[in-house]
Amino acid sequence: MEKEFKPKSGYLMFLVFVLSIVAVLTATIVTENPLFVIGFIVIPFIAPGFIVVNPNESAVLVLFGKYVGTIRINGFFWTNPFYIKKRISLRARNFNGEPIKVNDMVGNPIMIGLVLVWRVNNTFKASFEVDQFEHFVVVQSDAALRKLAGIFPYDNFEHETDEITLRSGGEQVNQKLELELIERLTMAGIEVIEARINYIAYASEIAGAMLRRQQATAVVAARSKIVEGAVGMVQMALEQLADKQIVELDEEKKAAMVSNLMVVLCSEESARPIINAGTLHQ
Repeated sequence: MEKEFKPKSGYLMFLVFVLSIVAVLTATIVTENPLFVIGFIVIPFIAPGFIVVNPNESAVLVLFGKYVGTIRINGFFWTNPFYIKKRISLRARNFNGEPIKVNDMVGNPIMIGLVLVWRVNNTFKASFEVDQFEHFVVVQSDAALRKLAGIFPYDNFEHETDEITLRSGGEQVNQKLELELIERLTMAGIEVIEARINYIAYASEIAGAMLRRQQATAVVAARSKIVEGAVGMVQMALEQLADKQIVELDEEKKAAMVSNLMVVLCSEESARPIINAGTLHQ
């Protein structure tokens, strides 16, 4: 468990360090006693105790294999020279992962990538619970992304009842990804600030076929709307002709009129009408 270490001021110890050097040097010159030279051997052992901790940085202190504490405050300090000091940045970091090939819920190969914003929250766990916490973040992000892809389909072509898909899930998918990463990275003392999918596409081997299927689906949907609108327009035309008694049509003539109007309204090309200069029946 992380515990905060409060070090001594480095400025006071630096003054003692300098005065010690001056005192030993003066005593050696004045007394000409070679025993004072031993001071020049002892004094340098004080120097490794000095440490500068910058803003949003920390220093994990270890003494002969025992965790002593973590310096989180910034400044110039002095600690036991025998402490091993491991610096850990507390700043927020970005991990922009390269897209990886995975299979979605229905087995379609897709390319998916994420961007992760994270920082170290617990220096003890980051230092001693895992080996190389930066690499741990990369590996667990990859694993979380693979698991997420297996939960949702890329789209709802095969599963039309699925409301959440990787392509259209948006915040719901990103929240699921964040929760998965939080669960995996907590043991390493990592705080997940934000995680979201930043790239998603079908894999190259099926991208062409899926694009054609999407285009076909779009065409079918558009044609359905056109037919639905055309039926409404034909119905409205027949009702108004009957209400205003412009012309009386029997069932056969209504069928012919409906057929002509549907062709005109649903055709992809502009209609080219033929004017009948004879009677109504010719």
